[in-house]
Amino acid sequence: MTTVGFDLARGVRIGGGARPVYLLGPCVIESETMALEVAGAVRELADRRRVPVVFKASFDKANRSSLQSFRGPGLEAGLEILARVKGETGLPILTDVHEPWQAKIAAEVADLLQVPAFLCRQTDLLLACGRTGRSVNVKKGQFMAPDDMANVVDKVRSAGNDRVTVTERGASFGYHNLVVDVRAFPLMRRFAPVVFDVTHSLQLPGGLGHATGGAREFHLHLARAAAAAGVDGFFAELHPDPARALSDATTQLAVDEVDRLVSQVEALSATMRELEV
Repeated sequence: MTTVGFDLARGVRIGGGARPVYLLGPCVIESETMALEVAGAVRELADRRRVPVVFKASFDKANRSSLQSFRGPGLEAGLEILARVKGETGLPILTDVHEPWQAKIAAEVADLLQVPAFLCRQTDLLLACGRTGRSVNVKKGQFMAPDDMANVVDKVRSAGNDRVTVTERGASFGYHNLVVDVRAFPLMRRFAPVVFDVTHSLQLPGGLGHATGGAREFHLHLARAAAAAGVDGFFAELHPDPARALSDATTQLAVDEVDRLVSQVEALSATMRELEV
């Protein structure tokens, strides 16, 4: 099955038989220096592998497990850093928004607005993102059936914006666990291009009590399965030193790990595009 394609960002096309798009970057902006370091590595990967890449990073993580957990620099400072990343690397930018009023402001810098999984049914937020005219990536909630995401996509499109993607990031499987149902990929590709979130699908939500645990060792297995299912893009969070990350330390990939991931899914995705013709 080939989804209808569209221009996701500057020079980046998704769906319609295009090569997979890669949404790569740190979970949250920890500092300007770190953001620029990861963005530089992402730019180098894009140039060397000749793959379409978008840099992602959050200015705020509003759903951390603990009140004491690091959230990020906030909207104003975060967007200033993302604007510098964009200016120095030329990469398109994706960032999350959590409230409707943030959408228009974030869209002044970001090429893609992302709706977090826990907020994927929030009508006012979806409409606000759609009205900006920017591409909108909606994370499928852990509590959502794949086909129910069609209603979510329709909300964004009702704002006059057809540039909508949905992202699979695992479904709740009992407590403190997620499972990826591969059937979700073809089901959701019936109504929108689909991105697979490699790293959030590795989470063990709340598994550490004060923070989310994870199983990073399965990232290639899940990514290969998604590539074989023919997804349109891959999302992965990267950090210079994952063990010291201030968010998602158990699931973010080291910057030098992503090259192997891209190499493997590119090969599988090319095969799948040939089979879909």
